[in-house]
Amino acid sequence: MTEPTIAVTDLSYRYRGEKHSALDSITLTMNRGEFLVVMGASEAGKSTLAVCMNGLIPHFHKGRFKGDVVVLGRNTREHKVAEMAEVVGLVFQDFEAQLFSTNVELEVAFGPENFAVAREEIERRIDESLAYVGLTEFRHRSPSTLSGGQKQKLAIASVLAMHPQVLVMDEPTTDLDPISKLGIFEITNQLRKRDDITLIVVEHETEEVLQADRVALIREGKLVKIGDVRSILQEVELLESLGIMPLGIPRFFKAMGYQELPLTPDEGVQAFTQTGWRIDETAYQTLVAEDQAAIDALTEPIIQCHGLEHTYPNGVKALQGIDMDILAGDMVAIVGQNGSGKTTLAKHFNALLFPTAGEVQVHGQPTKEQGVFKIGQKIGYVFQNPDHQIFSDTVFDEVAFSPRLRKLPEEEVKKRVTEALAAVGLAGMEKEDPFSLTKSGRQRVAVASVLAAQPEVLILDEPTTGLDYAEQRGLMDMVRQLNQNGSTIIFVTHHMWVVAEYAQKMYVIKEGKVFLQGTTRDVFSHEQKLLEASLRPPHFVQFANRLGKTFLTPEEMKHCLHTGA
Repeated sequence: MTEPTIAVTDLSYRYRGEKHSALDSITLTMNRGEFLVVMGASEAGKSTLAVCMNGLIPHFHKGRFKGDVVVLGRNTREHKVAEMAEVVGLVFQDFEAQLFSTNVELEVAFGPENFAVAREEIERRIDESLAYVGLTEFRHRSPSTLSGGQKQKLAIASVLAMHPQVLVMDEPTTDLDPISKLGIFEITNQLRKRDDITLIVVEHETEEVLQADRVALIREGKLVKIGDVRSILQEVELLESLGIMPLGIPRFFKAMGYQELPLTPDEGVQAFTQTGWRIDETAYQTLVAEDQAAIDALTEPIIQCHGLEHTYPNGVKALQGIDMDILAGDMVAIVGQNGSGKTTLAKHFNALLFPTAGEVQVHGQPTKEQGVFKIGQKIGYVFQNPDHQIFSDTVFDEVAFSPRLRKLPEEEVKKRVTEALAAVGLAGMEKEDPFSLTKSGRQRVAVASVLAAQPEVLILDEPTTGLDYAEQRGLMDMVRQLNQNGSTIIFVTHHMWVVAEYAQKMYVIKEGKVFLQGTTRDVFSHEQKLLEASLRPPHFVQFANRLGKTFLTPEEMKHCLHTGA
């Protein structure tokens, strides 16, 4: 019988200084050429398992290590990281930290050079690896000039050039737009067709795992379940209980009492047509009318862009002729591919950037005449990375900073801090060190610190990046509640399901221009146009579109069905 490529036996690991184990009695095997996806909530142990494969644990990260990890006959206890690197390639979650060379081809050459590969062979591997990920034309570019998706592809190419027999990728699509994500998974799909690479991918984007052979579900360091991809993705309730987003299509069919759950838009359409169900046209038109009525009810402009252009000092023209009105009470999503100008646009709303042509007005007055301090009292901005925003020793002091900066009485400061922490679900955490909290917790502290200034408008730049499904839902439910309580919300995101379930209006930005705009339902009905902007609706919305109606959630569709029962 052939020995498995990977054999993990009773693996447990606890980081030094931690009370709880990151991994607890994990046992699994993988055969040559297999593709395994590892899923779980934040801090479930996924990344820890990934770095056990190449010996970073136990040799680099110190802690209590039990059990064995054997890859291609090499036990990681007995082989150092440099030796394991000959057979195991690892693409880190923070892929930018992996890139350090001055141009793309030097980055790809670095690994083979360290293995003393012959120069002619290195040249061949550079050509091969860059062609594989579609970066051949960028070989002389500096990595710093690449987009997020291109940097991720370069990190993969640099690992592939070492000809690993096992490739481990830790959340390779974090921070990427939907089409860049597809590009990364097209690479993984190519890799899985090769029988010389065994592939492990840590991932939380459920739609992207359909090409895997098996899925392993982890909770609190324990292996909860491992099985073939179809059977695992049909377990809607189990996935939700583990903080993993279930696919919308099986979620809908399960709610309808269907037994054999379809997974993809094509399977969903086929199953739907066999049921005899039909969509109630009157109920659907009521949904559409409610969308429009909610938008028509908003009449007071807060932020207005007129011919907005922005050119950075290096000559890059990021925005070109943007016209846009944000109204009091709006819940707006700004979407687009990496580098389209989304964040540049958002930073104009609160005077972090000023137009190089055209104008941005807040309450009818140009931002250039008001300045960031004055506008900051009306418009709050939560950055993509909360660690770029947080600096105080306690949660209380962090949230109190803005009211104190405005010299409010301490009694008023305390009142605002209490209200802001209650709004984000952190009441009672005043004395905690914000950096001791999870990413979700730190994100909430950042939101609370902006809320304490009591702004009319809250801007969130990629608020759900780095959060698991349960944390994403919790944060966006809180943001929706703020909107219902009167705040105007603008959020920039790559997560299309978040847009579908939470935004009233969408602006699609492409190459610095407004490419599409309208109600979320209307914009998502234009799938082909969205593809031109490197976007695509969630699977469930694609499924609904193929039935001739744009439903944003399974609950909406269920409400509008005649089942004949």
